[in-house]
Amino acid sequence: MTSFGDILSQWENIQHTKPEKKQVQVSHKKANASFMEEEKPQEVIEQNARQAMTAWLNRYGTVDKDKVVQERELQVKMKDREFLRTMRPEATIDLHGLTQDEAWNRLDAFVGDCKRRGLKKIMIIHGKGNHSHGADPVLGPMVRLFIEKDARMGSSGHPDGNNGGSGATWVIIK
Repeated sequence: MTSFGDILSQWENIQHTKPEKKQVQVSHKKANASFMEEEKPQEVIEQNARQAMTAWLNRYGTVDKDKVVQERELQVKMKDREFLRTMRPEATIDLHGLTQDEAWNRLDAFVGDCKRRGLKKIMIIHGKGNHSHGADPVLGPMVRLFIEKDARMGSSGHPDGNNGGSGATWVIIK
């Protein structure tokens, strides 16, 4: 049986007996040119490429595609929000003559129905409170409280004087 040492010796003998191949000259430089001389042109090429790329970037700049997408989404969102604010209400409820409890229950049912129907903007007519039995209006503050507490409700505001003014409130449904 042949030992590992014998195999290793045979392999070393084979390696030493191989004829050396003559190196094929790749460039037109001398075959014994130093290593530093061969690297300089490569460094110069890389430096020139870097300078050219920097000049191009300085001249034309870069586009941050993620930022462009975010700005576009924000513009669309703002247009949608502005559209919803300026659009006419799709449904209206009149709470005149109701007590706070009755108005709350009707408003809750009305908003639920509008949400199921996919409506985006509603008008709530609550009146200015001129005929309230106390000194302060009753339904206006109750409607504001309802809007603040109900998660289905979004932005709200009062329409212009021709459409109810402070006696009505429009609401965007989320």
